[in-house]
Amino acid sequence: MEKTKVAIIGLGTVGSGVARILLDHGDRTGRHAGRTLWLEKAVVRDLAKARDCDLPAGVLTDNVDDVINDPEITLVAQLVGGLEPARTIMLRLLEAGKDIVTANKALLAEHGPELFDRARELGRSIAFEAAVAGGIPIITNISQCLSANQITSLHGILNGTSNYILCKMHEEGGGDYAAAVADAQRLGYAEADPTMDVDGSDAAQKLAILAHLAFGARLNWRDIPRVGIDKVDPVDIQYAKQMGYHVRLLAIADLKDRGLDCEVTPALVKAGSPLGEVNGPFNAVLVKGDAVGPLFFHGQGAGQMPTASAVAADLIDSAAGRTAITFRTLELWSDAVKGVDQADFADSTGRRYVRLMVDDHPGVLAGVTKAFGDEGISIASVLQKEPLAGEDVVPLVVMTHAASEAAIDKACATIAAMKSCRSEPVKMWVRD
Repeated sequence: MEKTKVAIIGLGTVGSGVARILLDHGDRTGRHAGRTLWLEKAVVRDLAKARDCDLPAGVLTDNVDDVINDPEITLVAQLVGGLEPARTIMLRLLEAGKDIVTANKALLAEHGPELFDRARELGRSIAFEAAVAGGIPIITNISQCLSANQITSLHGILNGTSNYILCKMHEEGGGDYAAAVADAQRLGYAEADPTMDVDGSDAAQKLAILAHLAFGARLNWRDIPRVGIDKVDPVDIQYAKQMGYHVRLLAIADLKDRGLDCEVTPALVKAGSPLGEVNGPFNAVLVKGDAVGPLFFHGQGAGQMPTASAVAADLIDSAAGRTAITFRTLELWSDAVKGVDQADFADSTGRRYVRLMVDDHPGVLAGVTKAFGDEGISIASVLQKEPLAGEDVVPLVVMTHAASEAAIDKACATIAAMKSCRSEPVKMWVRD
């Protein structure tokens, strides 16, 4: 069987998993690739560091030039995180004639146009299944299997850390956020600094990639409106649970006549629905196509072997030549492809959960309903709880029918200005 020499740059958790697949399952990868994937080099920063995979003698190196300057290595899994030196390494690999597989979603979200343009100029390819949703093959399904469809909507839980934290709080009836974060860190689901996960940035980067694949949209992930789970009050998780909902951090892209609605935000999702039942550190994506209808993808969105599985699959497709065909056809991040523009977020419509803290006085509820009515917002239900202990203040939960973001904002601003309103209204989408 012919041989394709492969290198791995970055032998961390995922890189070690990829090495194990290549070394332990060469028969499997060879059968699907039609050629042997031969691990020639693995580049690391510290040669003395212990690894959880046994490498043959001569494979390990701390010099990336050992890969770049070797013309027999034609395929590289570039698994260095962050923006630099990852970007520079990618460009050097492309210029040295290598095809690349990467799991670095931040790099693609930030520098995708530059990297993909350069790859096309040089006749090379970049595969990135592992950059979004770990082991779930969502990139391949959108770009290949659903190519006969116009995708009309894409709703996803794309960050397992946030999902685990929200589920932990839900299980404990609105448990403490800081304790749930600490638990996620103890189990290895959250980094020492979980900011990118909990503030919605990670999910926004992944959504920008999926929106480009599904709709041709060229979005800067920073332009996607986002609210993180660090803004979720445990009491809202408790109230949502009482009404038959779970709170989930959703990445949303909906194709409308006026453009593409995109957002990352905590939302109420009906208990028992596919997205509502995604628990723990799992990811899921609900995709709707105009021909196929709704499809649901669910699985582990992170972790060593699920992510390594996606990287290894890209290596197989690249070695077999399938990636090159798709890469040339799709022209990702190319000016030649005119995609949909991002819509004005203020025009986004949908049902809303609004929680108010108001004085327990006659006439307050009438003022609240009038504020919604003045903006043309119909109320579906109102839940009023008992006054807080020792206080003359009541939580008031309003569930609306569909209304625009702009109308909801105006109504909430009116309510916030009332003397009877004790705090800023809390609002979340309701996704039934």
